[in-house]
Amino acid sequence: MEILKCEGVKKIYGSGGSQVTALSEINLSVEKGEFVAIVGASGSGKSTLLHILGTVDKPSSGKVFIDGVDISTFSRTQAAVFRRRKLGLVYQFYNLIPTLTIRKNILMPLLLDKKKPNQEYFEQVVSSLGIADRLDALPNQLSGGQQQRAAIARSLIYRPALLLADEPTGNLDRKNSSEIIDMLKLSNRSLNQTILLITHDEKVALEADRIVTIEDGRIISDRKRG
Repeated sequence: MEILKCEGVKKIYGSGGSQVTALSEINLSVEKGEFVAIVGASGSGKSTLLHILGTVDKPSSGKVFIDGVDISTFSRTQAAVFRRRKLGLVYQFYNLIPTLTIRKNILMPLLLDKKKPNQEYFEQVVSSLGIADRLDALPNQLSGGQQQRAAIARSLIYRPALLLADEPTGNLDRKNSSEIIDMLKLSNRSLNQTILLITHDEKVALEADRIVTIEDGRIISDRKRG
């Protein structure tokens, strides 16, 4: 089942002689349950693609379908609701609310929609991520690795169609980086979670099942490992 489809996605910034083409004719398809890494140097266009997939930016032309829905025509309000309900977002910086417990941080997407969590699923997520004993703590009482695990748990709580991870290990040491990638792989395998990982680190990318390379706004390589 196809979860993500990009058709001729192009992104141009500026106008006239100051135009900059950040993305050019991006065609990409991702199936449910895939773990895909998108790699490229700084300025290659991978972050622009992430912003479009995350509904915080729109393509200049082309279409993007996530779970069968064309997100490229969304209003700002529609984009925000879709982002909360259908996309899991994990960034280099954890973006946890410092005054809320880890439990409430994880449940925040559901609380905003006044929905009750599935307790069994919640316990499965926090147990698999190794933070079940830290739920009543505040973010500043956790290590960086634990905070990133909480951010991953928050991204999974709505059972998103697609999890977008933007340099999730960029703020961590090697040991914690390895653990976070292991956590993403675990969610991919045990929860059949579709993951799109944006990284400039080739060693991190090699943990994915498929590696897409972007250069100068174009996909120059798309290969499956093994």
